Amino acid sequence: MDFHCHLDLYPNARAIHAEAASRNAFTWLVTTSPKAFIATSRVLGTSSTVLITPGLHPEIAHERSGELDLLLSQFESAPAVGEVGLDGSPRFRHSYAVQCHIFGAVVERCRELGGRTLSIHSRRAVKDVLTELGRNPGFGTAVLHWFTGSTTELKAAIDLGCWFSIGPAAFNSAHGKSLAKSLPKDRVVPESDGPFARVDGKPVMPWSLAKTAHLLAGAWEVSPSEAIILLEINSNRLLQVMGFPSELT
Repeated sequence: MDFHCHLDLYPNARAIHAEAASRNAFTWLVTTSPKAFIATSRVLGTSSTVLITPGLHPEIAHERSGELDLLLSQFESAPAVGEVGLDGSPRFRHSYAVQCHIFGAVVERCRELGGRTLSIHSRRAVKDVLTELGRNPGFGTAVLHWFTGSTTELKAAIDLGCWFSIGPAAFNSAHGKSLAKSLPKDRVVPESDGPFARVDGKPVMPWSLAKTAHLLAGAWEVSPSEAIILLEINSNRLLQVMGFPSELT
């Protein structure tokens, strides 16, 4: 299982896509722009185990804001949306107003359509992400990808009903290790965020569930096998929310 992966951006993407489709019961391929969603869907094709979803990454919001209408139209036939969200880090503060406009429109459209599952980027923007979600009850289900907020923000996200996707690279920092201990064990699913996420200088691969479980086992003080079981149970619950058959693991 992998609930946040940029399969289309690995070198030799077709081969990685084929291997992920074979090895994983489910892989969520998030795209970075509406036009990338179209191209990726055409090049990689459909698979029963790989979900490709429309998104508009906040890091390129200022470059792709003209694709917003296209993005919103793509939601009608998609059970999920991603990658979307906000990035308040210094490097992207210049586009923050544009990001907020796009994310607000995304969440509102999901509400209008009866709800979608969203894979959300929230780096240094958790408060604003949660505020926007709170403005649109019925938007669906939020999965906060690679959460890096404060413990106070984590509690607020939990109270709002958010899920969390986490991968091995989240444990590269002391803050990430500390946060992992406080994640709600019944609302955590695995991700890779490959090929951007890296461990020991190498991209995390979409089939990194066992590594994620091993790291979470240490944080949660359970055995690796117990951590895997928890992740599989959570994954199947979230897939049911997304409208997929249960017990895919």
